[in-house]
Amino acid sequence: MRKPKIVILGAGYGGLMTATRLQKAVGVNEVEIVLVNKNDYHYETTWLHEASAGTLHHDRVRYDIRDVIDGSKVEFVQDTVLEINKDDKKVITETGEISYDYLVVSVGAEPETFGIKGLKEHAFSIINVNAARQIREHIEYNFATYNMEEEKRDDRLTIVVGGAGFTGIEFIGELTNRVPELCREYDIDIHKVKIICVEAAPMVLPGFDPELVNYAVAQLERKGVTFMIGTAIKEATETGIIVGKGEDEVEEIKAATVVWAAGVRGNSIIEKSGIEAMRGRVKVQPDLRAPGLDDVFIIGDCSLMINEEINRPYPPTAQIAMQQGEVCARNLLALVRGGELEAFKPDIKGTVCSLGEDDAIGVAFGKKLYGSKASFMKKMIDNRALYMVGGPSLVLKKGKFNIL
Repeated sequence: MRKPKIVILGAGYGGLMTATRLQKAVGVNEVEIVLVNKNDYHYETTWLHEASAGTLHHDRVRYDIRDVIDGSKVEFVQDTVLEINKDDKKVITETGEISYDYLVVSVGAEPETFGIKGLKEHAFSIINVNAARQIREHIEYNFATYNMEEEKRDDRLTIVVGGAGFTGIEFIGELTNRVPELCREYDIDIHKVKIICVEAAPMVLPGFDPELVNYAVAQLERKGVTFMIGTAIKEATETGIIVGKGEDEVEEIKAATVVWAAGVRGNSIIEKSGIEAMRGRVKVQPDLRAPGLDDVFIIGDCSLMINEEINRPYPPTAQIAMQQGEVCARNLLALVRGGELEAFKPDIKGTVCSLGEDDAIGVAFGKKLYGSKASFMKKMIDNRALYMVGGPSLVLKKGKFNIL
């Protein structure tokens, strides 16, 4: 009798959690499991802002997929997914096709530029390890070049961050640690450096506790960050950005570095495959399956679930993606073994936003946290994510231990 074939697309938080939970639960000959990923490594998306600023080496944010999967139970295929043929139950990749009985789509997010002119061409996005390296090297190049030119360009020392959500604020927090180091290294007056955060919404970290937000803004402003709140980026150019609060009120900001951190969408693979979606995100059923597709689960950034208490979607966080991976694995086993599928219910244990190496804000178990206590909690959350996938050995290899 042929074994059911489970194919998992993407080795991000959700996909890797599904794979590692399945390999622990299945018998050796019970199912065939295939994990497909573009790279041979997993990267901690929630650490990319550190690699982008240069406060953490890019190799620290990634680890080899084969270090955490059991090769006797999970076949790893390094390939790029192009499309899903849901009628023939096949995944189309750059090198061929992979058939499936059950499919898990966990292919991650893409930047959402909202059609703003010039962003794709002239702004960086913190989307993967290579992008993080590019941002770090670009910033360092501009600092290194500043004093080498006869006519010094102050725009080389201006960094604009579009977006005051989690990614934008955490990146800015790391910059406030990195910039003083760069100034010492390249003999630059720190007062010449400008870090500007532009946010179209009326507040920083929308939806976060206002008291914590006020603390974060005050801390970052004290370190020299300028906030332009309620201000939209109208256009990105070769020399910077054009911003405005209305149709007529516009201003040009000269900046050699523009980093866009104001939004992500689901993956374009979803739309190419003809699966009904909103900006690449599928409103999944409670059991995490795509509507009308009993053999396809969608988790992570590509899934959309409504928090009925506030009638808004749950944010696409690593915490939720990992929880979805656990439920997805159990539901796959239920399908294979003929059991009952369970509904996914997020268990939000807390949310912490880093403001740099030793500072953060957050809510954990109903309590507000500031400063070093919140920073400690952030590192514990990061270490816990490593532990859940790879156990103590992965924590010892990649964990954060500078916690005091």
